[in-house]
Amino acid sequence: MEALIREIAWVGRANPGQPVHTIYFGGGTPTLLTLAQYRRILETIHTHFDVLPEVEISSEANPDDLTDMAYVRGLRDLGIERLSIGVQSAVESELAMYGRLHDAETVVQCVANARAAGFTNLSLDLIYGAPGQTLPMWHESLDAVIGLEPEHLSLYALGLEPKTAMDYWVERGKLPRPDDDLAADMYEVATERLDAAGFVQYEISNWAKPGYESVHNIQYWRNLPYVGLGPGAHGYAGGYRYQTIRSPHKYIEVMENGEAEAQPFPLTPALDSAEQVSREDEISETIMMGMRLLEAGVSLAAFEQRFGVGLLDIRGDAVAKYAQMGAVELMEDRLRFTERGRFISNRVLRDLV
Repeated sequence: MEALIREIAWVGRANPGQPVHTIYFGGGTPTLLTLAQYRRILETIHTHFDVLPEVEISSEANPDDLTDMAYVRGLRDLGIERLSIGVQSAVESELAMYGRLHDAETVVQCVANARAAGFTNLSLDLIYGAPGQTLPMWHESLDAVIGLEPEHLSLYALGLEPKTAMDYWVERGKLPRPDDDLAADMYEVATERLDAAGFVQYEISNWAKPGYESVHNIQYWRNLPYVGLGPGAHGYAGGYRYQTIRSPHKYIEVMENGEAEAQPFPLTPALDSAEQVSREDEISETIMMGMRLLEAGVSLAAFEQRFGVGLLDIRGDAVAKYAQMGAVELMEDRLRFTERGRFISNRVLRDLV
């Protein structure tokens, strides 16, 4: 905590008066913090940044951390208005495979607690395409989260990360290898069911009731600046894309032991790696990230204002090719995927960027 407070102050002093319209507590387990620790972080941000009146303050949360009603009320009283709860699955065998500590009943309880505490903006996460997961199991999880009536849902396809326990089990045949075709079927099922339930798919992996899109995540998808703070954080600001030291012990050591040489905003002594983003890379990333916004897409006017050149002037051939195939469409001032294009998005983006 002391190291993080110091890092927040360091970045704030490097660029005084920086406006902040979103604050996001992420990493999966921020609800291990006490209310006093949350309060200290928020007070430090308010001291060193210009926090705007309309700020969206979100926190990720483990379901088992939200069973204490006093704690949940305390989060809301601190001004946290949005909770992103890591449900992952409503099937007990899947939760056990993921190593989750909660069960399906805990999710029901924590959502009820959040509502009673005054939260009106809840997001729930699910994982699909897992080893051994079937369509009936996927329907069960969708039934459960739709029944809880959240304002937002994030559905993520499982990726096997090297050197993780699940990757080890799959490689040694203890778990079946994930089926990509079945995962695509699950994605299609989710798209149909959530549309029928009144959700709008505004991003490839995210659905929201109208007006409840994640302001913070839209900042990522529009390739706009954000400051990453804390061990292992990623950030993009001041023309740099960077990562802080991942090890908490090393992070604490460098933030507490003396002053480093002066560095440009937003870099701190906790820097692990950074690269200056070239104009061409910024163009490519803006297209790639913006196309994930299925409704908004990439604004042609905003693109030209940002880069001084029209998107169609530099990527017109690729746009024409995929428009003819029915994968992308030009709608007034925006380029976006068609429903068909979402299923070959990786191929389209390779050409566009």
